[in-house]
Amino acid sequence: MAAPSVKPMGHRRKTSDTRMFKELLNRDALTCLDSELNKLLKTAPPGADNVFKKDFEGFTKLFSRYIQQEGPSVEWEKINLVPDGAVKSYDDLSMPVSKDAAQAVLSKLVVVKLNGGLGTSMGCTGPKSLISVRNDLTFLDLNVQQIENLNNMYDVDVPLVVMNSFNTDEDTAKALRKYTGFRVKIYSFNQSRYPRINKETLMPIASSCTEKQDTDEEVWYPPGHGDFYESFVNSGLCKQFIDEGKTYCFLSNIDNLGATVDLKILNFLVSETSNSSPPEFIMEVTDKTRGDVKGGTLCWYEEKLRLLEIAQVPKEHVDEFKSINKFKIFNTNNLWANLKAIQRNATNNMFQLEIIINPKVGKHKDTSVLVLLV
Repeated sequence: MAAPSVKPMGHRRKTSDTRMFKELLNRDALTCLDSELNKLLKTAPPGADNVFKKDFEGFTKLFSRYIQQEGPSVEWEKINLVPDGAVKSYDDLSMPVSKDAAQAVLSKLVVVKLNGGLGTSMGCTGPKSLISVRNDLTFLDLNVQQIENLNNMYDVDVPLVVMNSFNTDEDTAKALRKYTGFRVKIYSFNQSRYPRINKETLMPIASSCTEKQDTDEEVWYPPGHGDFYESFVNSGLCKQFIDEGKTYCFLSNIDNLGATVDLKILNFLVSETSNSSPPEFIMEVTDKTRGDVKGGTLCWYEEKLRLLEIAQVPKEHVDEFKSINKFKIFNTNNLWANLKAIQRNATNNMFQLEIIINPKVGKHKDTSVLVLLV
């Protein structure tokens, strides 16, 4: 009698089983990360443990969002061009009507410069802001000079705030000492310091909080310009300026010498006669040129304006993204933000900025590293 034929029975995992398996993996990854960060925190230098604790809390929130993220953050098929009227024309704005009016709006302003980057892309060492660019003056010198000229011209006291990273803080602090006789109050704070993680294990590469960047492996990183808002609030400066009666900050890269205080935009935001309900956030944009094809642009996505960066674009659509005929708007990264809105959103954990994943190769070439930017 012939043996009955036997068919192997494959087990097909249900969708619910797969989802539960991923949730268990994510939960395990978060538990392991928390354990590793607690070990790192014990190695923090005396007096620095609270700073590292804040940074690690911020990184844990970012990491949690990263492992729960499914699929691309942007679906290319849903991207549409910005509709007519979505961008307000600069020509529609008006200047303050008098010097007194200019003083009134400037009294509400704080100027912030992003100073976290090194000059390596320019072939230099140290902070980019300390590179001499004209008549032996550095980017930092020229920014201080611009604010002092503004204060002298309108007889005001607009403060300058510099956001450093752990890469630039020490050298910048030394440079700031020479401006004590200038008519400009200068404040500084550091953005977060996040640990680079191993792509395979998802665990921090650093073994100690005292580990420096010049060791065999780069183990820390500043998490991008989007980190400004929470770091600004954590520094206590945002609340301090609110208490002093300031209402808006103007935010730009320190090496962008064309990013100067524009009285038309400021007047639109804070003048009682120009706008009864001003926006809490403004981005300065301009026409895209062939020299700007890699910079961010604006698109219309799910019925609202959205910033689109090249790192978010699928490889097969990069050329389309770079086209100045399709995406005609360029983000200058000159931003205006309401201080109370920054404080409110940071306090209520409302900043859910896009995560940009930046894969790196370790110095030993056998270590794949993940850097999560905002």
